[in-house]
Amino acid sequence: MTMNTTTKKIGDYEQEVTVEYDAAELEKAKKRACKQLSERTTIPGFRKGKVPPTWVIEQHLGKGIILDEAADILIQQAANDLIDKQNIVPVTKMKQKIITCEDGQPFVCTLTFTPYPAVTLGDYKNLSVAKTVEPVTDEQINEQLEHLRTHHADMVDAADAAVADGDFITLDFEGSVDGEKFEGGTAQDYPLEIGSHSFIGDFEQQLIGSKIGDELDVKVTFPDNYHAKNLAGKPAVFHCKINSIKHRVLPELDDAFAKKASKFETLDEFKADIRKNMEAGAERRASDKQIDDAVELAANNMTVDIPPVMIDNKIDQLINELSANLQTRGMTLEQYLSVSGLDMDALRDTYRDAAAKAVRTDILLDEVARAENITVTNEELNIELQYMAAMYRTNPKQIYKVLQENGQVHSLISTVLRRKTMKFIVDNMAKDEPAADAETVAADTVAAETAADADEKTAAAAETPSTDDKPAAKSAAQKAKTAAKKSK
Repeated sequence: MTMNTTTKKIGDYEQEVTVEYDAAELEKAKKRACKQLSERTTIPGFRKGKVPPTWVIEQHLGKGIILDEAADILIQQAANDLIDKQNIVPVTKMKQKIITCEDGQPFVCTLTFTPYPAVTLGDYKNLSVAKTVEPVTDEQINEQLEHLRTHHADMVDAADAAVADGDFITLDFEGSVDGEKFEGGTAQDYPLEIGSHSFIGDFEQQLIGSKIGDELDVKVTFPDNYHAKNLAGKPAVFHCKINSIKHRVLPELDDAFAKKASKFETLDEFKADIRKNMEAGAERRASDKQIDDAVELAANNMTVDIPPVMIDNKIDQLINELSANLQTRGMTLEQYLSVSGLDMDALRDTYRDAAAKAVRTDILLDEVARAENITVTNEELNIELQYMAAMYRTNPKQIYKVLQENGQVHSLISTVLRRKTMKFIVDNMAKDEPAADAETVAADTVAAETAADADEKTAAAAETPSTDDKPAAKSAAQKAKTAAKKSK
């Protein structure tokens, strides 16, 4: 089989590959096309699946149908050859265009796509990255205690008091723009914490000083980037009525509070435990930052021109993960945009820098893995499945099944491989710097201590495919959890 190709660069990042097969290859593809069509088509006088002569199929379906099927076969064949034999890795879907597809003529088509960028690794071993542990101050401990006091506060009805910052109220409101009501602008007995900044502008501050039964007009202006274009940048009036007020009464900071909020008998013991936990947290954060700094340094040492489409794809992934996370909290992405005052373009912009950094990091880790022949074993894959199963309170087999059904096993392997490569970079840092504990290299780990005794044989025969895929979405594990519940 002979396939001739010529490649032309389009713009800064795209390639157009012109593929040509001779007429004999087109005839072979037509025979395969007839076989495939006969398996899907009932032709009078022939059993389904029995391949009639080509002229019979042409007479029944038309010559054009056969040529279309043959063209699909050759295009798929060409795409596979480019990937498997010429080591071309597209990062976008291949756009296809048929140039010539006629009997007795060579078959010619073009495939247009953005290829994986050329990469030159810089230094990624013997990196010198400092680890700095921030000290825990008395002020931080006191802030933590105040947070705990707030958490254990009593909510007391304040029927005769005025609304104050920090109060919890319920209110009715009806919003209008230019005297006209708008969708989503009306609610009854809406719960609101004053000072939470749940509403746009200084809406909440304008309620301070009001009492139960009071009615007042709150005037605000929608942000220019508000997701509802018909409201963006416009002044609005909300007619509000205060229905209830609750004050937050904080407990005294004494031994009795320590007993209520902890397992300790005295406030001093409680403070000592808070300090111990905060110091451990500071140590973990320092280790995590050292790891991040080491990987970022290695990524900055790398030379690569990242196609913008890879960053856009990463933004899509991050927004999909945000949407899935919001759904677990009973909120839609549209509601989130409404509350945050963003439209989709503005949301994408907020993710752009993080996405660019994530793509660069992924490229670094994939290239280092290839350079160092780092692979993922079945045992390592099983451990990850156990982590995920414990996290989502299901079993590893259910997780693996859902990943398979959603085509995300490759992505899971890619996640584990990148984490393993990150550990390699940390293990090979310069020894004159106190290295972060390599076992904390778990940027994407769903940590679950209870997974140690989980089934270790779930994916023992899992084949290790290409590691160029993106990390597996958490939504797959969430689906596994849902499926497990339904099976009970």
